[in-house]
Amino acid sequence: MDTRVALLKNFYSTMQTNKLKLELMSHGFPFLDKLISEGITLEYGELATNLVHKYRLLNVPQHRMNQLLQGHVNKIHNICLYFNELANNTFCFNLDNNCKINNMALIPEMKPTVTLLKQHLQKYAIEPLVIESGRGYHLWCRLDQAVDNQQLFDFLLRISAKAMASLSEHGYDYNRVKFNIYPHPKTINIASLRLFGSEHVKKKVFSYVHLDHCVLDEVQSWEYFSQYLTSKTISKHQFLEAHADLLATIPPGN
Repeated sequence: MDTRVALLKNFYSTMQTNKLKLELMSHGFPFLDKLISEGITLEYGELATNLVHKYRLLNVPQHRMNQLLQGHVNKIHNICLYFNELANNTFCFNLDNNCKINNMALIPEMKPTVTLLKQHLQKYAIEPLVIESGRGYHLWCRLDQAVDNQQLFDFLLRISAKAMASLSEHGYDYNRVKFNIYPHPKTINIASLRLFGSEHVKKKVFSYVHLDHCVLDEVQSWEYFSQYLTSKTISKHQFLEAHADLLATIPPGN
């Protein structure tokens, strides 16, 4: 198995593995016949902009998942996975442009948002994996054990609230930044996220890792992803302590 595929399977180990969304340029009945062989179910297909096609697949056997992940790391297509319905060992902040005008641009508020969000996470010794994603960023965090989705969601809400408050204190309008948080109870079976190693289907830009002082190239990004998995995964106990502190700082209902 390609070491990159093994890294992805390890990092995203609690996400649903028999269900995925596929993004690519290919289409047509011969392609679909091949795609949905071996019992795979096509739930829906969608034609997005610039002839990008999205297919949601169910009942994907493990060996086909491995093949599709290999295509992902080889930049043939992008794989998006769905969070487990009950508990997960990863969570993610998906920061996006929330402006109605020029909503495809990387707005000035985006980098300060990443910086401030990272600072609030780092107060609890949580170092996020920051990945470039089109007009925004994905900030992934990983635990050594799965945590109940409601606890993850509550933590994500409170950290996001702190980051928004900090943005306002620094003179930025946090309404210009869209905070999408995962796993989200209302979208657990609807929303999926692209895995690390993806390449933007239209722009052909890799999902580079961003550090405080630089942007890593593709090879360096994969190396850092491997290092992150082994050295920056946090313990469940550490997460629960951080969540308890946030509950004390921002009581329920505030």
